[in-house]
Amino acid sequence: MPKRFESTNPHTGDLIETLAPMTAAALEQALAAAADQAPAWAKQGISERCDLLRAVAKLLRERKSALARLMTLEMGKLIAEAEAEVEKCALVCDYYADNAESQLADTSVASDASRSLIAYQPLGVLMAIMPWNFPFWQVFRCAAPALAAGNTLVLKHASNVPRCALTMEALFRDAGAPPDVFQTLLIDAKTAEGVVADARIRGVSLTGSETAGRRVASIAGEHLKKTVLELGGSDAFVVLEDADLELAVSTAVKARFMNAGQSCIAAKRFILVETIADGFVDAFKAAIAALNPGDPLEETTTLAPLARKDLREILHAQVEASLGAGAALVTGGQALDGPGWHYAATLLDKVAPGMPAYADELFGPVASVIRAKNADAALEIANDSRFGLGGSVWTADKARGEGFARQMACGCAFVNGMVKSDPRLPFGGIKDSGYGRELGTPGIHEFVNAKTLWIG
Repeated sequence: MPKRFESTNPHTGDLIETLAPMTAAALEQALAAAADQAPAWAKQGISERCDLLRAVAKLLRERKSALARLMTLEMGKLIAEAEAEVEKCALVCDYYADNAESQLADTSVASDASRSLIAYQPLGVLMAIMPWNFPFWQVFRCAAPALAAGNTLVLKHASNVPRCALTMEALFRDAGAPPDVFQTLLIDAKTAEGVVADARIRGVSLTGSETAGRRVASIAGEHLKKTVLELGGSDAFVVLEDADLELAVSTAVKARFMNAGQSCIAAKRFILVETIADGFVDAFKAAIAALNPGDPLEETTTLAPLARKDLREILHAQVEASLGAGAALVTGGQALDGPGWHYAATLLDKVAPGMPAYADELFGPVASVIRAKNADAALEIANDSRFGLGGSVWTADKARGEGFARQMACGCAFVNGMVKSDPRLPFGGIKDSGYGRELGTPGIHEFVNAKTLWIG
């Protein structure tokens, strides 16, 4: 176990609080309690489980200001974005409270039986391993369907957002959740590996890095456990020659720099058809120049800091390596002076294969422009990635856009819109972006036993 978990303000670099990790005895008690609670929670009527989600949604909205401030202080996101995140968590609770009963209803199937059907039953105790970049939303998009389906959940959150993790546990408790239905485990990554292997854990949902995903999948596979992995992304933002450039540019700024660019589904590779590339880059540069870095608690701030010092160092090394390989610096490209972990909004042009800005995920406020001869070349570039999370295409012809989007190698493709998650739609990736789906009906079906019943 680590000596402590540190909650630090990314804007100032100041330490807010240190928290002690769980002892081995406390961890064992938590796992035993989750396993003991699982049968009773599974037998609870689905309407009662959905009532809990409604109560949680109500508390989220009542406490939105305080919860948003907590996120901003501990993770660094803009206060308006934090408030929107709390509301989105309430929405996913509402969605499953309203739809879980029909999503989990028995499905009748014609067969040689007098009656045959599929029943959807919970697996037991699930483990959620979640990242820091959306400290509430990532947890809730996993927890809401998991709990509605009748599973209990233990959360191993990122080590730099321990106060958010404990606050969510308290939120479920205050909403009336039965004891031990939702628990936070303050443990390190090595200890978490042991929890993944524990026989009481029947499934694992991880959102995080490729490295973490491969490790968890390996351990879970050895122990024959279901996993859902949402890993990195390097989403393509493809602009064709007939696109509405004003709309595309304004959306590009939000799609790349929201959450200081720290999002798996942020647009990262801006693939521009050559005929409109110069105009797009000029307008994009001007829009980026209008971003205002500063205190994320201030409403006038429009560019947040990075969440940790090491993340800024990694990002800057990627930028420097790309420039050394021939990329052109349009604007930015440096850490900002002052306390905290701010980084300048950066635009790189003439990005090409062999550069980190082309092949890797740049998790911060850096946009990479890749120029394409035509639409066919743009599609080839878009799919020339080991990632496959999301992507978007911009064109005046919706039918053309849909045809292009269908050929994009990713889990979600948008036409004339920013890639985003929506409780009503399944979300997830392919290739090195992971597997499985969250949200929508597929999301609630990931961690249930689709049991065949045959009655002769």
